[in-house]
Amino acid sequence: MGDVLASKGERDRSHIAMDDEADVRRWLRHLGVTKPELQRAVDKVGNSVAAVRKQLGRETEPSQSRS
Repeated sequence: MGDVLASKGERDRSHIAMDDEADVRRWLRHLGVTKPELQRAVDKVGNSVAAVRKQLGRETEPSQSRS
């Protein structure tokens, strides 16, 4: 069975796709980190957003105003 989400054009928001530049840029902005920081966290704990947030000490969303 193929990836149903991918076939519909929807992203899996629970994982960070380090091979997808648009996804990486989105997570860099969202988490407020640099690409090397994000890469180190993913290398250490995997690409689960929850695990990366915990590794980075950002278990909740940063308090930024969204426009």
